[in-house]
Formats: sequence, C-alpha cells, structure tokens
Amino acid sequence: MAEEKAMFEYNEDSIKTLEWREHIRLRPGMYIGKLGDGASPDDGIYVLMKEVIDNCIDEHTMGHGKHVDISLSKEGLVNIRDYGRGIPLGKLVDVVSKINTGAKYDSKAFQKSVGLNGVGTKAVNALSHSFKVTAYRDGKCKTAEFEQGRLIRESKEEKTTESNGTEVTFLPDDTVFKHFKYQTEFIENQLWNYCYLNAGLVINFNGKRYVSKNGLLDLLQRKTNEDELRYPIIHLKGEDIEVAISHNNDYGEDLYSFVNGQYTTQGGTHQQAFREAFVKTIRDHYKKDYEASDIRTSIVAAVSVRVQEPVFESQTKTKLGSQTVFEGGPSMRNFIGDFLNKELDNYLHKNPTIADALKKRIEQSERERKELQGIKKIANERAKKAALNNKKLRDCNVHFNDTPPAKNKEVFEEKKVASTLFITEGDSASGSITKARDVDTQAVFSLRGKPLNCFGLTKKVVYENEEFNLLQHALNIEDGLDDLRYSRIILATDADVDGMHIRLLMMTFFLQFFPDLVKRGHLFILETPLFRVRNKQETIYCYDEKEKQAAMAKLGKNPEITRFKGLGEISPNEFGQFISNDIRLQPVLLEQGDHIQQLLEYYMGKNTMQRQEFIIDNLRVELDLVD
Repeated sequence: MAEEKAMFEYNEDSIKTLEWREHIRLRPGMYIGKLGDGASPDDGIYVLMKEVIDNCIDEHTMGHGKHVDISLSKEGLVNIRDYGRGIPLGKLVDVVSKINTGAKYDSKAFQKSVGLNGVGTKAVNALSHSFKVTAYRDGKCKTAEFEQGRLIRESKEEKTTESNGTEVTFLPDDTVFKHFKYQTEFIENQLWNYCYLNAGLVINFNGKRYVSKNGLLDLLQRKTNEDELRYPIIHLKGEDIEVAISHNNDYGEDLYSFVNGQYTTQGGTHQQAFREAFVKTIRDHYKKDYEASDIRTSIVAAVSVRVQEPVFESQTKTKLGSQTVFEGGPSMRNFIGDFLNKELDNYLHKNPTIADALKKRIEQSERERKELQGIKKIANERAKKAALNNKKLRDCNVHFNDTPPAKNKEVFEEKKVASTLFITEGDSASGSITKARDVDTQAVFSLRGKPLNCFGLTKKVVYENEEFNLLQHALNIEDGLDDLRYSRIILATDADVDGMHIRLLMMTFFLQFFPDLVKRGHLFILETPLFRVRNKQETIYCYDEKEKQAAMAKLGKNPEITRFKGLGEISPNEFGQFISNDIRLQPVLLEQGDHIQQLLEYYMGKNTMQRQEFIIDNLRVELDLVD
C-alpha cells in the first residue's frame, strides 16, 4: 500500500523548478568547484574573487581600463573596482542576477575572453552574505544590493563625477564557506598571474602595487631562483602565444599554463601540447632521440595562449578541453608545435652557450635515470606485491585522477577535489581517523614511527626506503603530478615534540623529491583541538589557549577541561567533527623565490648553534618552514 501511495503522490506538484540563486546555493560545486575554508588556493572564496576580477581583466584586454583597485578587510569583505566601460545601467540587475545574461555571447564585444557562459558574477551574488554592485557610465551611476542573491535595494540612475567602470563589494556567506579565512599569499599569486599575462596592467591590492613589464619572463623570475637555474630563462613571444623556459636542479616538472589569462591549474590540451612540442623540438635540434622524461625533468616553464571561445572542462576553468586556436584553424598541438619548432630551434642556434647548458642538463638527467633503473625495477615489483595487501594504506573510493562518469558528473567532480590522503603516525592516530573518515573521499596512510631524514640524499632513497616507495605509489607521483590520486595530502601528527619532528621530516621528503606538490598547494597540516571544555549543556573544542580561555568564560564556573596530548586520545566520534566539513587545515606555503635547498639545509642539516637557538625561540615548528 505504501508503494502504491508513493506512486500516486508523484504528480505535477512533484516537479520543482529552482530559481537561479537556489540552484547555485544547492549545487555550488557546479559553479565554483569545492567550497573549502581558504586553506587551498582553489577554494571557493578565491574563485569568487577571480570571477569578479576576470570581468575587469576582460575589460582591460578589450582596451578599456588600465588599472584595478582591490581591497580586503579583516572580516573578509572584498571590494573590486575597475575602470572599464561600466555595465550598461539599464541591465545592471540582470547582469548579476539572471543566468545566461551578459555581453560575452557577442564575440565582437569580447574577443578571446575568459568568461563566456554568463554565470560568474551570478554565482558570486548567490553565494555572498551581501553583494553590492555599482556601475559608473558616461556621467551617471546606478547601484543594486543583494543578500544571498535576493535583490533588496535598487537605486535610480544618478549623476556622478566618477570615472567609468564597475565596482563590486561582497562578503562570502559564512553558512556556505564555514570558518573561511583568506590567505593573502594565494591572492597575491593570483594577482601576479593577471599582471604577467597583461603587461602594463596595474593592480592595487590593500595598498600594494602589482605590475609586470616583461610578462612570463617576470613570472619565471619570481617563481625561481637565479642561482639555481642551469641557464638564463628563454623567453619567446608570438601572436596569441608566449612561453618562458629554463631548467633547475629540482626533481619533476614545474609548468604554469594559461588560456586567455586564466591559470589552468589542471593543465589541459595546451599544456600537453607544449610538453610534446618541447620534447620534439629538442630531439630535432640535437638530432638525438633523448627520453622524454630526461628532457623534461627539472624543467620550469610557463605557456600562455589566447583562443576564441575556449572550451573548459568545468565552470572553474582549471582545465582546457580539446581545442583549436581559431574556428577552422590549427589544432592546439599543431599551433604550439609549429611555434616551438621555429622559435625555440632558432633561439638555440643563436645562443650556443645556452644550448650547451640545456644539453648538459638533459644528459645529467639521463645518467641519473640509468643509475636508478636497477633499484627502481626491484622497488616497484616489491611495491606491487605490497599493494595487494598494503596495510599502510586504507584507501578511499574516489580519487583526484578518476574519470567522471556520464551520470552525476558534477557530484563526482566535487568528490574528486575533496579526495584526501591523511599521513598519520602509528596505529593509534590512524585508527581514530580510519573509523571517523568518509570512505568515499578520505584515505589514510600510516607511518611506523619517525621516517628517514632524507635531506642531502638522492632520489635513490625513495626506492630503497620501503615506506617512501609505498607512499610514492599510493600518491601515484613517480612520473609527475599528472595522475596524482589525492587533491589534498594532509600531515596528521600529534602536537608534541615527536609529532612536530615527524611533520618536519615528511615536509623534507616532499620538498626534496616532489617540490611541485608543495608549490601547487597540495600539502597541508591538520589542525586538531588541543582542549575540550564542557559542562552539562555544551561542549566547546579549542585549538589554542586563547580559545580555551574564551570557552571557560562562556561556560561559567568550573567547566570540565580535557587536554588532548595526541590524536589517539580523541575518540572516533569526536574526530569525525574535525575532519569533515569543519576541517581546519594549515597550508604548507613556500614564499616565492625561496631557496628550497637552503631551507632544508637550515632545518634538517647539521645542528648549528644558530639552528638550535632558532628552534628554542620558535617552538611552533609547523610554521617555521613557511616563514
């Protein structure tokens, strides 16, 4: 009877049509990727900023407005003002609140634009606690104000002496982005990228000026250390393409790729085309069939292309799909291949000293690879056997490198970007996390005590040390980050001296052998509460002494206070709260231009008096490497 009743209740009233703001708030991942709290550079609060700034950049690209003013308050209120043409006043409300409304469908108005689907500012509006937009145009202005996407106030057109342009002010909704906090390092990186790709554009952010004269050359100079480069940066420019290339002494590949000014963090057809074209050009130039991995090992490069109506794989535009440069024009592979084959080959012929240095770097990689071949084969066979019964890894169901299914693609994408590997010390801590985790997106890798200090060692140790080799295979990063299995790698150790040491040893491992993992913002430290303060009515978890004092004041007389000495002391039921939606993460950040080897030598080298004094004065080890 219940089934029959349910069947008869399925009628016209069962069919719901969500208004635009409701759909965005119900499925934010479709529009801005993951939500997050600001600990990762691709968290939603940065995407909100990017969507607004993209419109400013598009105005600049079309020749309107030479600078953008941005401010960010301590409370997270963002203000962005451009000096472009300004939104037409009669369409102000529609542009920020009606899906599929905008000027970018007219390819004549916006050639080679970043945003083409009319969604960006609508998503910002819907996901903001407050959203205010003002358009200044030809001596007149108009303002519209919203709350969570609902229009609450619309002014009439008024006279103004302000310069043409658009001003947007918004505060992310803390019911969507819980405990959010902007990391200024991530914002600065984003702003620098805009400047590198738009030479002459001036961005003012909280009183600091950002401008670039030399495009991708400036980018690579900022991302590298001159004394670690094997040869001066090669900088090549053509119509709709720009590249900058060098090699250093790091392991792996460090590539920065852009489409129409958009930083494609997950690459795409243009990045793959560059990798293939670079290998082919090098082989042809030196007339030698080098291994592709030897040519690209330790490369640091940036490539930027501009195309008409780019096809991205998601609204967040982090990966370019299959693409031709122009309608009826060459494929991306042919376009980049032809450019490098001509321009890079010419450059190497004209600069024999640089060509010789590049050749020596490739041949060094070739020697190192051959030295590793024997031990790699044995280690990989051992890892394959261990993988069948890998007690160290408790895996999850969805991985960062999985191909989304045809159905429920958006939900699957949300899970992909949430895929996490916790690296824990011992069985006690890993037991609590394993019981509390989300088996769809959270995996656990258990260390057996303190890992080896690998500072100063060669990559040979990654294969000789069984634990490091199993971790490398769990992450799937032996041949680079293209098939990385987890979006976030989180160090989950106790907040005591031993836990801090293990944390530092693991950061040394990643910085020494897989620095791209850190540079691209995949490595984090888990913050768990140090105290539990409670009475019969309420329980408050505190992450530092200041929070504990506030909790004691709130709960009144004689609350029960528990000090958590280790992760294993937190019950699985409690632990679930700290690794779910309210997870607190500290990103491991490198200042631009940091010398990785110098950092590692300071922290992990010989125990000098200077180092001893520093550690005594700075017991918060987890932040030392960042500072």
